[in-house]
Amino acid sequence: MQILAIGGAGFSMEPDKLALERYALSLTGQDRPRVCFIPTASGESPELIARVSAALDTLPCEYTVLSLFTPNSKNLREFVCSHDLLYVGGGNTKSMLCLWREWGIDQAIKDAAENGAVLAGVSAGMICWFEQGVTDSIPGELNPLPCLGFLPGSACPHYDSEPQRRPVFTRLVSDGVMPPGYAADDGAALHFRDGKLVRCVASRPAAEAFWIGKDKEEPLPTDRLPT
Repeated sequence: MQILAIGGAGFSMEPDKLALERYALSLTGQDRPRVCFIPTASGESPELIARVSAALDTLPCEYTVLSLFTPNSKNLREFVCSHDLLYVGGGNTKSMLCLWREWGIDQAIKDAAENGAVLAGVSAGMICWFEQGVTDSIPGELNPLPCLGFLPGSACPHYDSEPQRRPVFTRLVSDGVMPPGYAADDGAALHFRDGKLVRCVASRPAAEAFWIGKDKEEPLPTDRLPT
């Protein structure tokens, strides 16, 4: 199982900076991979889908958009599993996971990954793969959220762009409320294979990824991708 967990930005926000998306496509090993964009967390925002579609049009891939409000197929598991790359957009992680579980998308995604599909995503699409993530799904302060558990530990996106993320995440881990885990700046991503971190990459010059332990924040070696 391969997972690319992106801390923030991505092609929905930076359609002219697609280094991370090209990296995700390369992980499939296909010349023209079949990509499924999953915008559940945004409530299937038409604006987001339009921005992502415009960016995907410039990349060497074929793509579809998964909808749970106007379902693509009677057999959504078969539809999900027909793709080489599943890319999850940002938004409300809690609501996304609730809908996925109701429709069986969580299991469909797991089946697809176990059959070779690459999983990727930004923000909500970063933290959803871990045991827990720091989320702003509920208005007010940031909170821990149980997630899918495809990856061990916890995760935090937007580490450099949202001022409360760093102090809240490090405190929750140090206090034992959340297990140790990973944080990523906007433009940084963590590449996992079979549950193990194999590489950190970034599309921005200063973007970094971190390991967060009890009273510990350790920067991880991060490769700068060509633009």
